[in-house]
Amino acid sequence: MKINKFFLLIFSSLFVLISCEDDVLVKPSAMLRLEYPSPEYKSISTDCPYSFEMNEIANLIKKKNCGININYPNMKATLYLTYQNVRNNNLDSLLQDAQKLAYDHTIKANSIPEQPYINPDKKVYGMFYMINGNAASQTQFYVTDSINHFVNGALYFDAKPNFDSIYPAVVYLREDMRRLMETITWE
Repeated sequence: MKINKFFLLIFSSLFVLISCEDDVLVKPSAMLRLEYPSPEYKSISTDCPYSFEMNEIANLIKKKNCGININYPNMKATLYLTYQNVRNNNLDSLLQDAQKLAYDHTIKANSIPEQPYINPDKKVYGMFYMINGNAASQTQFYVTDSINHFVNGALYFDAKPNFDSIYPAVVYLREDMRRLMETITWE
């Protein structure tokens, strides 16, 4: 009987020694936190018949036919602006092409909310598209004066679309695009 008590004492002592490790702490779920600088906008005048404001963190690259690429190197994103003259009653086809370009992403998009933009004082009318989901482009817009000028903008990232991962950048760049769209003036 004394031997059984002895083994019981040793066994319980070993059990206590073996189980004396640090307590396991369950870590809370984490969200990726991306912070971008507060946007500071500057006026851009080009040799083209339109001007606008853009974020200072972006780089402007002039293209032929008054097209402009606005590159965000830290976000690996580019906003492509295309300019076209309205002539020979081609406004309907320009509008259809811009709408088709946005809605070509319905295959991968979860939704495409539209927001009309009307500024009769500056003669700027357009549409802002927020493309939600794993589409190639997350935001597009067009603006026109309905008589002479038409500008189309489309945002693309230099990565395979994963909306959850790029969402913070999308939100930030949508505000930049909205600002650009709302500050366009015709020359």
